[in-house]
Amino acid sequence: MCYSAQIQADYRKYVRMFGAQMSIEEFARLFFDRVEGNKAKIPKGIEDAFANPQSDGEREIKALIDRFNAEQTSKLEQDLFKQRKRLADAERSLEAKVTKAATEGQRIATDKIAWTRGKLDDIQRTEPKARDSRIFPGHYAPVLVMENGQRVIKPMRYQCRIAGKPASYDVKYPGTYNARRDNLEGFWKPLFGFSHGILVVNSFYENVSKAKMEGREIAEGEKDENVVLEFQPNPAHDMLVACLWSRWSAPDEPDLLSFAAITDEPPPEIAAAGHDRCIVPVKPENIDAWLNPDASDLARVHAILDDRDRPYYEHRLAA
Repeated sequence: MCYSAQIQADYRKYVRMFGAQMSIEEFARLFFDRVEGNKAKIPKGIEDAFANPQSDGEREIKALIDRFNAEQTSKLEQDLFKQRKRLADAERSLEAKVTKAATEGQRIATDKIAWTRGKLDDIQRTEPKARDSRIFPGHYAPVLVMENGQRVIKPMRYQCRIAGKPASYDVKYPGTYNARRDNLEGFWKPLFGFSHGILVVNSFYENVSKAKMEGREIAEGEKDENVVLEFQPNPAHDMLVACLWSRWSAPDEPDLLSFAAITDEPPPEIAAAGHDRCIVPVKPENIDAWLNPDASDLARVHAILDDRDRPYYEHRLAA
């Protein structure tokens, strides 16, 4: 399962890489819905791509981002004031008498102050950091699709809700950010051969057993640990990850664009590191064939997945 990935978040680079158009309407709708209360998780890297708008549409999006950040800043500053007061009250209580309640209040307030300051710093920060472009399930990312014969970039949620399924599927099937290749003609049948996309990724992260990573059996009485590994292609390059996507609609609900990354059996170096799945990068020469699938010839679609980009995946413990 590709539970997290370092993506290319700047839509302008998609435009240059693929000669694609940006769906300005979909980006604007996403940012508008967030201002209106939608809990959309949008990486800072996507926001930063609109820092210097070049068109009226981009200026509209920049205004929506600024409005949302101003509202968030106000809420965070209010929370910061409350926690500082809570901390001061706890410290006064501790001066008089050490109690469990005051000690716990001091700890919680200190942690929340640090967290809130970090959030405020991120809103105000202009220097990019790697974490700005890292996605987790539920986060949005730019996805390349084909629309009316034109390559188009649309923002989509990384957890796919297939059109026609109830919204409760997000909870019932929490792993739907990945589409297992051995289930493409089962659960994913409504999308496979019909709605294909590409996500640009330069590294991905997996949860693995520490014992498996070390290539050993768990000792009697030992409790296994979970570790997070970062996998990077060698030679380093952007990988064009095969995805399935869907537009979900329902009465009185905003449309949802969402996607899942296809995963397959792991190559030897990933299996040796303790993980049992791997993303499937499409070769650049197969982009159009992948984005224009023929549902009547799934063998040809599978052949594209077989003829994949195959780098060697180096791994390290994630920071």
